[in-house]
Amino acid sequence: MSARIVVDPVTRIEGHLRIEAQVENGVITDAWSAGTMVRGLEIILRGRDPRDAWAFCERVCGVCTTVHALASVRSVEDAIGVAVPPNAELIRNIMFCTQYMQDHVVHFYHLHALDWVDVVSALKADPAEASRIAQSISHWPKSSPGYFSDLQKRLVRFVESGQLGIFANGYWGHPAYKLPPAINLIGVAHYLEALEWQKEIVKVHTIFGGKNPHPNYLVGGVPCAINIDEANALNAERLAMVGALLAQAKTFVEQVYLPDLMAVAPYYLDWTKIGGGVSNYLCYGDLPTNGFADIARFKFHRGAILDRDLSHVHEVDPRDPEGIKEFVDHSWYSYQGEGGRHPWDGETTFNFTGPQPPYEHLNVDGKYSWLKTPRWKGHAMEVGPLARMLVGYASGSAEIKDAVTEALAGLNAPASVLFSTLGRTAARGIETRLVARWGLEFYDQLLANIKNGDSRTFTKEKWDPSTWPTTCRGVGASEAPRGALAHWIVINEQKIANYQLVVPTTWNGSPRDAKGERSPYEASLIGTPVHDPKLPLEIIRTIHSFDPCLACAVHLYDGRGNTITEFTTSPAV
Repeated sequence: MSARIVVDPVTRIEGHLRIEAQVENGVITDAWSAGTMVRGLEIILRGRDPRDAWAFCERVCGVCTTVHALASVRSVEDAIGVAVPPNAELIRNIMFCTQYMQDHVVHFYHLHALDWVDVVSALKADPAEASRIAQSISHWPKSSPGYFSDLQKRLVRFVESGQLGIFANGYWGHPAYKLPPAINLIGVAHYLEALEWQKEIVKVHTIFGGKNPHPNYLVGGVPCAINIDEANALNAERLAMVGALLAQAKTFVEQVYLPDLMAVAPYYLDWTKIGGGVSNYLCYGDLPTNGFADIARFKFHRGAILDRDLSHVHEVDPRDPEGIKEFVDHSWYSYQGEGGRHPWDGETTFNFTGPQPPYEHLNVDGKYSWLKTPRWKGHAMEVGPLARMLVGYASGSAEIKDAVTEALAGLNAPASVLFSTLGRTAARGIETRLVARWGLEFYDQLLANIKNGDSRTFTKEKWDPSTWPTTCRGVGASEAPRGALAHWIVINEQKIANYQLVVPTTWNGSPRDAKGERSPYEASLIGTPVHDPKLPLEIIRTIHSFDPCLACAVHLYDGRGNTITEFTTSPAV
C-alpha cells in the first residue's frame, strides 16, 4: 500500500515547517522538508551600523533570542578585533546556560513530551502508583498520592467539559504510545509544573540584560555595570538572586527533567533504532573559559564527525572558504552563477517560480523550500545536542564522557543508541544537566572576580568606528540550543555591506543538495514505521526530536508588512 503523507504545518515548533513523506507498506521510503516562509533579514541589515546588528538579529526569533545577539556581537568583535573583559565573558556564559536550561526543559515538556506521553491515558492512572514511581526515581517534593490525585481530578474536569485546551487535537490512544497510565500522569503533572518554573529562570536574563525574551547585548562586553552597593547596578542583591535562580534550575533539571526522561526512555527502546538520519555531526563549540580566541578551552568542543567515526574529530574553521557553503538548487532563491557560496560571499536573492501555496504536493524535483542547503566540505551535517555530545565525547572532554557514560549505564545500553530519535532526545537531557552545573561554575567565577576587585564588563577599545579598517569582515560562532549557529559580517566604510546567518534549522531542515543528498530531517524519516497515515505521530516524534525552530530560517511578508497568503492548517499535533 502506497501513500503520500503531508504534515503542514508541523506544530509544537517555532515557525513554519512542512513535511511530506512517501509511505510504502507502512514504512517511510522517502521524505521532503520544506520551510514555507522566506527570510529577508540579511537585506534589512545592509547599510546599517554593525554595532546595532545584534538588536535586529535577536528578533529573528522569539525562542533563540540571546544566542543570535551573542553571535552577532561576536561577528562584529571579530571583524574589528576586540576582546571582551573576563566578567563580560562570564556573564554571557551564564545567560547562555540560562537559555539552554529554559529552552531544553520547555522543549521536552511542552513541545516533545506529548509525542511520548498519552494525556488521556493519565485519566486511568492510580495516583498512589504514580506517587510510588515518582518517589522511587527522585526526591522532588511534589510527589504525594494526594498531589497526583488532585491533578488527575483537574484533568478529568478538563475532559468532561470538552475543553482540553492545550491538550486538544492530539493522537491520544495511538498504539505508538507505550507508557503505563501512572507515568503518563507524572508526565502531565510535570508538564504543568514546568510551565511555572520556566517563568522564573529567565529572570536571569532580565537582571543581566534588562528584559526577556530579547535581552540587551553590547559590542565589546555586556550592558550591565557591576557595583555591589549601587541600587541601579548589578549589585549584591541582584547577584544573589542570580545564584538562587541557577540553583533552583539545577534542582528542577536533576529532580524533575532527567528522572522523567529516564522513566520514559525504557518503554521506547525500539526508537533507538529509528530516526538516525545522516551520519555526520557538526559543532562550532561555545562556553569559553579562557577568552573566545582559545577554542581549545571551550566547554562545548568545536569539530566535525564523519560516518559516526568517534575515533577522529575533524577541525572546523568557519572562515575556510571551502568549508561551509550554502546551495540553492532546491531552494526558492537564486545565485549569480552556479555552485555554493561561503557566507561571506553569500546572496539573499529571491526568484520564486514554484507553485503558490496552498498546494497539494511539493514539486520536489525542483525548488521546494525557503531554506538554503548548507554543507560542510560537501557533507550534510546534523547539528544540535547530539552533535555537541558526540563531538565532546570524541574530543576527550571528561565531563561530557562521564555524563554520557552515566546516562547509558542507566539505560543499560551501548553508545550506538544515541544515533536515533530517542538518542537525540536523551542527548538534550544529558547536556542540560551539564549546563546546569556549568552555569553555577561561571557564577562562582564571576563572584570571585568581583571580590578580587575586577568590575569591568565593557571595553571601549575600537568602539569608535573611525578606528576601524576601511573594509573588514568577521564571523560570530555559537551553539544555539538547537545547534551550530554563526553570523558572518562584511563591513565597508563603517556600514554593513553583507550579512549572512546560517542557523541550526537550516542545517537540519534544508532541502536536498544538487547531488540529491538528503539533509537530516529528510534522512531521519527513512525507514520509520507509520501505523496510520492519517495519524502521523511517528513522523512528528522524530522531527520534534531535533527541536525545529524555523523562525530564524524563514519569513515572508510584503513590503507593507502584510501577510502574503494564509494556510489551511492541519489539526494541532
